[in-house]
Amino acid sequence: MKFGYPKNVRFKCERCALCCSDTKNRVRSILLLRIEAERISQKTLKSVDDLAEKIEGFEPYVYRMKKTKDGKCIFLKDNLCSIYQIRPLICMFYPFELKEVRSNRHIFVSTDECPAIGKGPKLKRGYFERLFKKIMETMEENKK
Repeated sequence: MKFGYPKNVRFKCERCALCCSDTKNRVRSILLLRIEAERISQKTLKSVDDLAEKIEGFEPYVYRMKKTKDGKCIFLKDNLCSIYQIRPLICMFYPFELKEVRSNRHIFVSTDECPAIGKGPKLKRGYFERLFKKIMETMEENKK
């Protein structure tokens, strides 16, 4: 599989947690693969039903993370991710998303809503290679 990525993009997470909650302009959906929901369930000792709701039409994602009444991820505590080490791919990739442009050809795109885009170091191919490798490994694990 091959992938493209944005050249000359700068990014360094500022830990603003914008990506972890709804905003006036956007309702967020943190989609989960089966393996991610199971992993989070095991580590947090919460049932999958307590942390996510089943969804259809977003395959290979089959769950959506639950949110608090004010639209924040249930694992956001004091503006920090309480499951950071096992956070879902969608969270790991933000502010980037991997889109399939044709069979076996993908491209990373970024959102301009993230205030950290344009700040920090210029991202190199290695950054995106690590993300791509992680998604391939997780998808393979999800098939088991």
